[in-house]
Amino acid sequence: MIKFLSQRREMMKLSMLGMAGAAAAVGSASLGARQAAAQAAANSQLRTVLDRGKLLVGTGSTNAPWHFENEKGELVGMDIAMARILAKGLFDDESKVEFVRQDPAQRIPNINTGKVDIVIQFMTVNPQRAQLVHFTRPYYVEGVALLVRHDAEMKTYDALMKAGSKARISILQNADADTTVKAALPQATILQLDTQANVIQAIDSRRADAAAVDLSTVQWITKRQPDRYADAGKKWYSMLYSAALRQGDPDWLRFVNTTFEVAMYGHQNAIYDKALQDFFGLEPPVREPGLPRI
Repeated sequence: MIKFLSQRREMMKLSMLGMAGAAAAVGSASLGARQAAAQAAANSQLRTVLDRGKLLVGTGSTNAPWHFENEKGELVGMDIAMARILAKGLFDDESKVEFVRQDPAQRIPNINTGKVDIVIQFMTVNPQRAQLVHFTRPYYVEGVALLVRHDAEMKTYDALMKAGSKARISILQNADADTTVKAALPQATILQLDTQANVIQAIDSRRADAAAVDLSTVQWITKRQPDRYADAGKKWYSMLYSAALRQGDPDWLRFVNTTFEVAMYGHQNAIYDKALQDFFGLEPPVREPGLPRI
């Protein structure tokens, strides 16, 4: 009996500690932007952004499903959703973001000159760029995939592989085009074309049996026009997409990473989940309590 009462007292202590921790967490979560800014390092971009009251994001406007204008002229896309997730984390208001439209060539210069706080513009991570900017945790793994007509004779990857050299694959002209296609279809006949529009038009006109394009493009097009196009079921050549920040600012980098992780793997996921469905036709990931899978 004495042992039982002792165990019960210990359980009550643990319960009280848990409630105290929860209360502390609530108190911490209720910090205003001004208080949070005061806690950031004096030279951190986190303090600058919070004091300014809005987020400046470098991005594009012409590449669906990443950043483009909808029928109302509004800037939308997966990159735009990630920016709104960050604004929501900063100010509890996803609208407190100003988009600086830029050419891809200006992504790194605009970060390092302070024109923008962050670049979210389908930026591929590589070691060379990582010498110039800090990359956040990835928010998408891009790849190459095969887009086919919905009524194509060779509608699947297996059928294209079996066809050997009779399978004609269109791809955007570049130095690695042949190597890229042959990594998946070693015997295929390759058509290098000058624009992405012509790459896709080649399967429309039946000059090609499949188009080798970005995985995100396949997901976007097949979601919008499922009666016209299909995914052949092959993806390869992984590339990471991340946001980019100025180097030397760990407070800002940690904050952005934390905000992205909570949206992708935690409980504040409404914007992220809607973007997955709207732009890729994907169901949100299952988030199971227990051991972390980040």
